[in-house]
Amino acid sequence: MQNFEPVIVAFCCHYCAYTAADMAGSKRLGYPPNVKIIRVPCSGKVDAIHMMKALEKGADGVYVAGCLDGDCHFKTGNIRAARHVEAVKKLLDEIGIEKERVEMFSMSAGMGEKFAEVASEFTERIRKLGPNPVKTSAFAQVRQAVG
Repeated sequence: MQNFEPVIVAFCCHYCAYTAADMAGSKRLGYPPNVKIIRVPCSGKVDAIHMMKALEKGADGVYVAGCLDGDCHFKTGNIRAARHVEAVKKLLDEIGIEKERVEMFSMSAGMGEKFAEVASEFTERIRKLGPNPVKTSAFAQVRQAVG
């Protein structure tokens, strides 16, 4: 597992987190290249199905990054996103997958350093957890079916 490089999907709010990621790049702040950013109009638009689908398709970890509390451009989108993340964590816990694979983060557009820090720390958290068990069991099923 020493060579394990996790695949991370980051759903980022267009107005804040995505802009923070852009700022991190502009400032040449390093963060892991295995963080795949998906820009969304609002973090509140990220439903449980999107997070679960990312895990099903092979992501080892998923996080939603939205605006700071009280600063959502769509008023309560970040609050809705936090509820969706908590629902997914509960579901993962119920089916025996580490709920730590999913997280919600809040940041403003000017927080490039925070984006880089979150990306690095979350990647390290997932690296310690190891590969997504759904991914490995799905691969095992395909290998077994193919023979």
